[in-house]
Amino acid sequence: MRTYLTLSLLALGLSGAFLSCSTPELDDLNAPTRATQATNKKAELSAPTLSTVEATQTSITLRVTAGAGEGAPAGFSLQWMSAADYVANGNSWLSSDDPRLFKASFSGNANQSRYNLAPNQSVTVNIGEMLFDNGASTTSAKALSCITQQYVFRAFAHATSSLQRSDFTAPYQAATLSCRASATCTFTQDYWRTHGPIPVGNNRNEWPLTSLTLGTTTYTDLQALSILNTPAEGSALLTLAHQLIAAKLNEAKGADATSISQYIGSADAQLGSRSLLPGTTTDQPTSSYLGAVSTLTQPLLNYNEGATGPGHCAEAED
Repeated sequence: MRTYLTLSLLALGLSGAFLSCSTPELDDLNAPTRATQATNKKAELSAPTLSTVEATQTSITLRVTAGAGEGAPAGFSLQWMSAADYVANGNSWLSSDDPRLFKASFSGNANQSRYNLAPNQSVTVNIGEMLFDNGASTTSAKALSCITQQYVFRAFAHATSSLQRSDFTAPYQAATLSCRASATCTFTQDYWRTHGPIPVGNNRNEWPLTSLTLGTTTYTDLQALSILNTPAEGSALLTLAHQLIAAKLNEAKGADATSISQYIGSADAQLGSRSLLPGTTTDQPTSSYLGAVSTLTQPLLNYNEGATGPGHCAEAED
């Protein structure tokens, strides 16, 4: 009997000793696990910064600069909405599925993308009539409005395999140029695309021409429309052709093209006899040629979107 009690007390003592020391021992055992989790947690990319390069009556060109740490190697995303909607929503962003919130993604992983940004590297993007190149996509390619004028933007750097996406930038406000259309104002290339010989929706055919010459090649209105409907996808030639078509249609409609007449002539000279119809361009232009082509696009875009010339037909297009 005395032996049984002694063994029982000994067992209880050992059990109490084990239980009393179990918490610190388990903490010590768990410590490496928590340390490993902390070590394995991905670092976060620095947020990019936004600044305004220029604006027309229907677009805003932003400069996106990657953060100083790791840059934005996988690219970035932009979101924007009207400043009026932002204020009406309590100075807050609309929900992601709200149709008044617009989004664009600029992937740094796409082939020949220019959005793979090193630390502190910058790239410009046109918000409005998006000039698409490799890696760019959007939920809305619709032109901005000089009637709305004020917009709010934010951006974040995309995640990589080893880094988490960045936080959003602080809200950044930018504005289109104010409306200043004359009696013979201009329309954007997207307007002419949707108001052509095959109108979109309830629109009418507003083209003042039934044929159009680009370079030395004359196209029917349907062929010219097919060129407008072909996504540029980084093609400097198609990007120029889209703006040249719009400029020629604006001029034919009666808009004063004095300010860009030299650029129209130079654009035709650069295009020459190249066919722009879908599936017919097979040659690979040199980088110097593409550079010359690209320098002609912006003056034509500025004219079509109202930054120069008689101004954009805001009321008719918005």
